[in-house]
Amino acid sequence: MISDDDLYRLAIFLGSCAMMMIVLYHFLDVNSSDESADSVSNPKSSATTTSAEVSTSGNGN
Repeated sequence: MISDDDLYRLAIFLGSCAMMMIVLYHFLDVNSSDESADSVSNPKSSATTTSAEVSTSGNGN
């Protein structure tokens, strides 16, 4: 059977591993390149509205 000291050491070890994995996950998440962030900073010309489109759609006649 497992002793109290062995259980304590196992809990400390597993808890430490879990915390290190959480920190590693957040480090990788913050430093990853995101496609949506790139598209927001560099919008495509098809996403912008031209003045001709605004003048024809805004009249309603």
